[in-house]
Amino acid sequence: MEETHEKFMKMAIALSRFGMEQGKGGPFGCVIVKDGKVIGQGYNSVLDTNDPTAHAEVVAIRDACKNLGSFQLTGCDMYTSCEPCPMCLGAIYWARPSRVFYANTKKDAAAVGFDDQFIYEELELPLDERKIPFSQILKEEANQVFKKWVLIDNKSLY
Repeated sequence: MEETHEKFMKMAIALSRFGMEQGKGGPFGCVIVKDGKVIGQGYNSVLDTNDPTAHAEVVAIRDACKNLGSFQLTGCDMYTSCEPCPMCLGAIYWARPSRVFYANTKKDAAAVGFDDQFIYEELELPLDERKIPFSQILKEEANQVFKKWVLIDNKSLY
């Protein structure tokens, strides 16, 4: 079993190297596996796509979900070359894989210029003290849509 985990992690690391060397984005790669088969993969493509959400884990989640025809990764394992950032961590929890294996730590990432600590710190602050101001407007209007959602009988919950 250990051998299999190493095989998939080596694939994730190879993707991180490929994306970096091709100038696609930072040195991050990810593969998603179900029943011993790779069903999704990705490398950081932020620079290539001008999409700040195109982190390796998000790209791999999108690929795997498309290939599975599902918005959840139940029964899947994720192998990522680095401990996920806060955004990717959120995406992982929404996708619900069974397990996540990582190689580098967030401290390793910070040491080479990818420091997400400020995001963790921002999340702890009251909204009016964050670096990017958050202001609530049109709550009642938006809440009307929520009230209609509650009344839909055949909705798919996720």
